Amino acid sequence: VQLQASGGGSVQAGGSLRLSCAASGSIFSIGAMGWYRQAPGKQRELVASITREDRIKYVDSVKGRFTISRVNAKNTVYLQMNSLKPEDTAVYYCNADPPFDEWGKGTLVTVSS
Repeated sequence: VQLQASGGGSVQAGGSLRLSCAASGSIFSIGAMGWYRQAPGKQRELVASITREDRIKYVDSVKGRFTISRVNAKNTVYLQMNSLKPEDTAVYYCNADPPFDEWGKGTLVTVSS
């Protein structure tokens, strides 16, 4: 299954973006799906994940601001990002949780102050 993230862009602090992850196959068969990000000079981190049963977890830094969701019928995972901060600037990727070895291209989110 190939995973393609999209929806990134440049926004000012306090703005919103909605990321989408389109899978070439069934995300239901994959199981838990996650959004990850990698900021310049930092390691990639898991930002949010969602299981088939819609059990969700977030990294503390995005709790209350980001919302992950999935539509299995569309093989798509979303990340709604509100109240964005400059420290959210990163390339965002979707992958399984735990992740497959292969990563897609990601989508760049830039938040200016």
